[in-house]
Order: sequence, then structure tokens, then C-alpha cells
Amino acid sequence: MPRSTSAATNRSRSPPGTVPAPRPPNRYLSTRSPGHRRRHRSRFIGTDGALPPMTDTADQPTPPNLPGPAPSSASPQAVQSYRAQLTTGEDVVDPATWAGSVPQAHGIAPRVRVGPSKWFNLLWLLPIGFVVLIVAVAAAQGLRGTPAVQRFIEHYPGTVQAASSDRNAGLPIWAGAQHFLNLFLMIFIIRSGVQILSDHPRLYWTRHSTPGKDWFRVQKPVPADPLWTAKKDSISLPGQVGLPGIRHSIGLARWWHLGTDTLWLLNGLVFYVLLFATPHWRRLVPTSWDVFPNAVSVLIQYLSLDWPTENGWVAYNSLQLIAYFITVFVAAPLALVTGLGMSPALSTRFKRISKVLSIQTARSLHFCVLVWFLLFIVIHVTLVFTTGLLRNLNHIYAGRNEDSWVGFWIFAASMVVVIVGWVAATPFTLRHPRVVQRVGFALIGPVQRLFEHVDATPGEYTEKDLSPYFWHNGQYPDSEEYKALFEGNFADYRLRINGLVDNPVDLDLVKLRALQHHEQITQHFCIQGWSGIAKWGGVSMQTIMDLVKPQPEAKWVVFYSLGDGPDKGIYYDAHPIEQMSYHLTMLAYDMNGKPLSFGHGAPLRLRNETQLGFKQVKWIKGVEFVAHYSEIGGGYGGYNQDHEFFGYRQSI
Repeated sequence: MPRSTSAATNRSRSPPGTVPAPRPPNRYLSTRSPGHRRRHRSRFIGTDGALPPMTDTADQPTPPNLPGPAPSSASPQAVQSYRAQLTTGEDVVDPATWAGSVPQAHGIAPRVRVGPSKWFNLLWLLPIGFVVLIVAVAAAQGLRGTPAVQRFIEHYPGTVQAASSDRNAGLPIWAGAQHFLNLFLMIFIIRSGVQILSDHPRLYWTRHSTPGKDWFRVQKPVPADPLWTAKKDSISLPGQVGLPGIRHSIGLARWWHLGTDTLWLLNGLVFYVLLFATPHWRRLVPTSWDVFPNAVSVLIQYLSLDWPTENGWVAYNSLQLIAYFITVFVAAPLALVTGLGMSPALSTRFKRISKVLSIQTARSLHFCVLVWFLLFIVIHVTLVFTTGLLRNLNHIYAGRNEDSWVGFWIFAASMVVVIVGWVAATPFTLRHPRVVQRVGFALIGPVQRLFEHVDATPGEYTEKDLSPYFWHNGQYPDSEEYKALFEGNFADYRLRINGLVDNPVDLDLVKLRALQHHEQITQHFCIQGWSGIAKWGGVSMQTIMDLVKPQPEAKWVVFYSLGDGPDKGIYYDAHPIEQMSYHLTMLAYDMNGKPLSFGHGAPLRLRNETQLGFKQVKWIKGVEFVAHYSEIGGGYGGYNQDHEFFGYRQSI
């Protein structure tokens, strides 16, 4: 029976905070003479280990007669050498060179799985839907002529009108204003949401993201290429469909999506307050079971093309009422809940909820909510235009129950604003990506900062939960330095840990594996949307901090990679030092009971489970404790933050 490893475990191999001497012979051992440091120390330390007394100033030590530091690559110059390998990124997006000149890659028509291996092209729904609509219209017209259906429609005309409806007739001005603001924000939410989906254009119902097990995709099957990455799997979108509309621009898309989501939710909260503070809530909340037969009656009347008499100024018909109720009180809250369900910090903390609402279930439901909103918008706009355009626009925009052109011209002016916003969003984003980054963080950053303080405990998963497939991602290291280390089985690998610490160290793999062992089974959350569960073995960052003893000034920890980013310059990322003491923050050298593979970050990678995957630096060669990250690289907290405008806080 396999040992349960659902909880992170520490198997003591040596006293905490020490680096046990490796047992020779071993090819990983340092070649430095074991007596090197002792020879230097004998110059100024007495036989009892105490400093000898100094009788006069002539005995005071001077630089020439003091021993130099023990040989080590951990030095002030070494810190600068790592920083010199960083690049700063640009403040304007050039689509031709974006993300390392990632080429355009178009997807395929949307497909839904039917059975274990068959896929249905959703474009077939257009002709099929047209045929079904014709048949439904013919059937409704036939039913409309039968006496039973005529009596049914007479008894249930379509609108359930309460006694107080006439007294509360009309739409208040605040409802019209919020209607416009909701529409304006939705165009950015939908466009950026589609852009985010295109970065991993597959949906799953299980928490694993196994190729071939997706239920929806707009991309070809995953190729057999062992070096295929999630980034390669992303697709391009037309410039005025996605936002910003270039391939693998998920960092900017997320700022648009999360930032406008914040404003949209705030608008919705104000709407809820005003709705229930006034009698207007009765227009959107069914108060009688008669709404259901009346909704059937309305559907028959619409399909028969003999449409019901509209009196939206007083009350919506039952089909409208149900649609509005679902949109306002079901779809909108579900969008919020499923969005939060994709947060690594919350999913790792609230285990019982995460077991039901896994990231992939949440992502699929989030997509279904998008489909609902799109269908609602299409049908809603169609009926507004075809059931009395001028009167309907006066109801919504002018607060009048008349057929004048006032509402139309207000609507036309609002559409100019919407169109300008739609068209300008992409070029503005490409020219001013830092503005989008800063404004987006100003809107969503406080929430992300709050979630980052949720320290999760282990225990959610066991070995039976391990994912059968764990996606590769990132820019593979191809430097001569890494190739030499890999070919030598990392015998010459050294992890340099320095900066604002009392005890900077170089650790080879033998020393790392001799430290107190830490093991955990956790779920990986990629910013692109895929996920996977793995068992990680290595050293907790708390053990590392006990060893190097960070100074009080150290507030951030920077991890440097052996690999470059797509725009050249080594990959790096900064993490708040408080997260280094979390239960689930570690340096992993094993994955699923075996040493890390090349594609998953050999020989060492970071795991910080409150953050998204791009912050889990792979192929680590150095760790630096710093006061702040602003003087490192481009100053935004990481490679993707500098070059692709991600956020240094990404707990959602």
C-alpha cells in the first residue's frame, strides 16, 4: 500500500539549519580542501576557540593580515552578475516581436466532444438551428389554431401583472444609466475573456488537463511532440475580437478582464441595493407560479409569429421575467463564484469547496456563463429592435412611455461611446501597456493582496489524485551552461543563496538532498488555465531560511533561472518573504517520486501554492533576498511582469 503523502511531511535527516557534510566518495562533492578554512582560522583564533587579547594598536588586525573569505561563488559581485543577465522589457507592444516573436497560430471551429472520441463541429448548429426554428414556427402556428391552445393562451396571456404594477410603472433613470454602464463594461469583459480562453483553448470537467479528455476545444489535438508546451498550444484571435488581440497576450487580457470585472461587480452591487430599496425588484423577481405557464404561452406566441402584446412599461412578460431573473440573480453571481474558483490561493485554502468546484469545473462553468450572456444579448437586442424599437428605447434610455425619437438618439449617442471604446481598446493597449498594467492592478490588486495572506495547510490530495499528464511550459533552457550541467547529471550544479542574509551559501544537490526533506501533493494552477496535480519532494523554504538567516531588511525573495525568457535575459521572479514560511512553499527536486525531468525544471524548481504557475520558477540557479524588487530587471517583480505585463501578485 503506498504511503499517504496528502500532507506535507518533514523527514528529519539532519538538525534544522545545518548543512550536513556529504559522505565521500561522491562525484557531487566539492573539490575544495577540507582543511582550507581551518588553516585560515588558525591565524587569529586561539586554541580554545576564543579571540586572543590585543595589547596595543600594533596588534590590531589590518586587511593584509586578515584571511579572505572561503572560496565561494556567493559574493557581492556574483549578485551583480545575475542581475546583469536580466533584461528590462519594453513599454510598448510590437506585435511583430511580441513574446519572443511568437508566430500566429490560428485555431479551428469550436468543437464539443460526443462520446469517447468523436467531436461535433458547433458550426453545424447554424443550419441545424435554422431548420429547427422553421419546424418550431410551423408547429407553433399549427398549435395556435387548436381550440385547446387558444384557451390556454387566453387563460395565460403571457404577463403576470401584480396589483401594484400600475403604481410602480416605468423604469427609473438609475436603471437606464446602469444598463448602459453594464453594456459598456461587458464588451471589455467578453473580449478579454475570449482572449484568455485562447491561451489554453480547451475545457475540461475534471481537475486534470489531460490531452484528449477535454470536452470543448478550438484547437487541434495535442501533438505527440514531447517538447510541446502550453504556450505553443495557444491560438491567435482577430485584433478586434480578442483584447488585445495578439497571441499569448494573457497578461494584458487579465488586467482588462479582472479590472473591468471589479467595476462590473461594483455596478451590480449598486444595482442590487437600489433594486431592493425600491419596488423595482418586483419587475425582475417572479412572485407567482403562474409565471411558468405564462412563459410557455409567450414562447408559443413568439414562435407562431403572432407576438404577444408588450407592456414593458408596467411589467415584463413571463419569458422576459425568467430570462432577466436568471441573468441578474443566477448568471452574474455564478460568474463571480466560478471566477474565484480558479484562484490558486482560495482553492488551496478552501478544500471542501475545491473538491466540488475544481479549477477546471469552475473554468468550464465560467465559459457556460459567457455563452448564456452572449445568447441573452443577441436575443434581447433582437426583441428590442423587433417589438417596437422607439417605445422600447424610450423605456430604457429616456424613462418615457412614448414613441418619440428621444430614446433613440440617446441610444445612438451611447453606441458611439461603445464603438469608440471597442475600437480604441486594442491600439491603446499596445501603445500604453504599462497603463493597463497599473490601472488593472489598482483595481484588482487589493483583492489579490488579501488572498495572498491565506496560508493553506496540506492534506487535500493523495497519490491516487496525481494527474496522468502534467503540461510542460516556459522557455526551455538552451545555454551551454545548462547543457553542460545536464550532460554531467548536475554534478557541478550549485544553488547560490545570498543577498540580505547572514549566512550566504552554495549548495550542491547532495547538500540539498541532505537537508530536512519536505514532501507535498498539490495542484498547479497555470495562468493560461490548465492545471495538474503532482507530488513534490524537496526542501521547504522555511528550512532554507533557517539556514541562511535573512536579515530584517529582506522583504522579497528573488529566484533566478538557468533558462532565458523568450525575449532573452534570464528568467526570474520575486515573492514576498512572508510566503516563504508558508506550509506549501518549497524548492522541489523530485516530482512524483522521481528527480525532476528536463521539461519540469531539473534540477530544482519553486513551488509556492498561493501563486499562479508562471511564478513557480524552474531550472533555479540562484536565490537572492532583497529589500525590494524595484532595482532588479525592469523593476516590476519578474520576467513576465517586465516583458509581458503580468502582475507580481497573482493569487487569482
